Amino acid sequence: MKRLILVTSPPACGKTFISKQLSKTLKHVVYLDKDTLIGLSKQIFVVANQPYNRSSDFFEKYIRDYEYETIVALALEALDYDDIVLINAPFTEEIRDMNYINELKEKLKEKNARLSVIWVETSVEVCKKRMMKRNSDRDTWKLTHWEEYIAECDFTIPSILDDPAVIDDLLIFKNSSEEEYQESLKRIVDILEA
Repeated sequence: MKRLILVTSPPACGKTFISKQLSKTLKHVVYLDKDTLIGLSKQIFVVANQPYNRSSDFFEKYIRDYEYETIVALALEALDYDDIVLINAPFTEEIRDMNYINELKEKLKEKNARLSVIWVETSVEVCKKRMMKRNSDRDTWKLTHWEEYIAECDFTIPSILDDPAVIDDLLIFKNSSEEEYQESLKRIVDILEA
């Protein structure tokens, strides 16, 4: 059976590194990163004469949901050509919305595919250090307004997704240290390849 994997978490938890490592380790994977769409999104800010701020009301109203719709549409199309599609994106709202998840699962049924969500669990302190180290313009507002930003982030595991009878619907990838990373990578690859 085919599979759509969503690698999710708040920003700077290590999604991109983990997603790329999983994509290299698993077989027949199409890797998609929502950040690839940032170039298009930046142009929308320019055309609308808005300051570039991915935490702004403008971004939330006119850009955010379209980025997700586009990356999921690409993933569904890619499932026609390969066995696994992995999307690297926060999905912060979507993974806590069971209507969204159930609609996505219905679309996946049409592709004879199942959904696996990998939640990257990382401490807030490690996330801030990683965000500072990556030095990206997408994080400028977040770091400048850290307390306001972090108050809006939900670092809790989206346990609403977990069906105890299903081993691979919600997988927790612990990523606050190298030891956690190595253990989680092996455990999750073993589950996905079983």
